[in-house]
Amino acid sequence: MPIYEYKCNECEAVFEEIQKFSDAPIDICRHCNSTEVEKLISQSSFVLKGGGWYADGYTKDKKKKESTAAPSKPDCSNCPSASSDN
Repeated sequence: MPIYEYKCNECEAVFEEIQKFSDAPIDICRHCNSTEVEKLISQSSFVLKGGGWYADGYTKDKKKKESTAAPSKPDCSNCPSASSDN
């Protein structure tokens, strides 16, 4: 369950509540019982670091792994279809 952060505009207290997504927002301050409570938008603790699926699949600066040289033809001298005795 997510942790939501609230601030009371009356006593300036900041507090956190663990709530379900479907729960109604807190409307009473637990410190002073005021109804002047607002939900804050906090920074997430989710951080993507280093390489991996995010860096490889979702960055704008994708490195091209393709070779710029034209592909060389394989040596078919030993292939059965190359030695046709018809």
